[in-house]
Amino acid sequence: MDPKLKQAIDQRDWFYRFELPDGSTTRSYLPESAEQVHDTRLRMMQQALEPLRAQPEQFSVLDLASHQGWFSLQAAALGFAPVTGLEPRASHIADARLMAEAVGAGQVRFVQSDIEHIGGTDIEPADVVLMLGLLYHLENPVAAIRTAHAYCKRLCLIETQVGPHLSGMLDWGSYEFVRPIQGCFTVIDETEETHGNEASTEGICLAPSAETLLWIMRKVGFVDVGLVAPPADGYEQHRHGKRVLAVGHMP
Repeated sequence: MDPKLKQAIDQRDWFYRFELPDGSTTRSYLPESAEQVHDTRLRMMQQALEPLRAQPEQFSVLDLASHQGWFSLQAAALGFAPVTGLEPRASHIADARLMAEAVGAGQVRFVQSDIEHIGGTDIEPADVVLMLGLLYHLENPVAAIRTAHAYCKRLCLIETQVGPHLSGMLDWGSYEFVRPIQGCFTVIDETEETHGNEASTEGICLAPSAETLLWIMRKVGFVDVGLVAPPADGYEQHRHGKRVLAVGHMP
């Protein structure tokens, strides 16, 4: 690989451990105990995408909140093309483009924007939509799932932290008129952390319960919605149901 690219990559730590063409890997600034989240997400993503990989056609991917581009590049390595990453932070866009150049992933591009303003970009619907680690950092998660549906042609994967579930009946204007509770969100405050590379850009975060996520995905139009089973040796949050990967298909 180009020595200048290699030098630019080696002089700092990264969120992910990227594998480079010379056989080396980048240094991650994550604690070792947390790095497994990326590998677990990837294995679950590969499991969900295997039916498409088995087909002779080539399928496009849209990676919503692509961060430093790790999952976009992983999708390209699996044979998907073209791959487009959407990311609001300029620093992440620069990192992702640097890494794509370093590994020779010409079929991958990155666009600086966010999910609420995707309509102002030239991004078009893709066969596969990835929303990994984004939903629980948003204040409008239902709108985000609607956008994922609008830009999805075949299959959508949503990985997120989830909160506790609440069910039962609720008085809806009067004790004589009650409605069943379909789901709930847990509100988290990140307003003091919006400067961080991995935090919300707005600060108010709504994490759905797993049941709520699946219900909303069905309501916006996805079919055959379900959860991808985590590997037995996967990241503890996935194994214990604190994070989930949901899959939804287009009719």
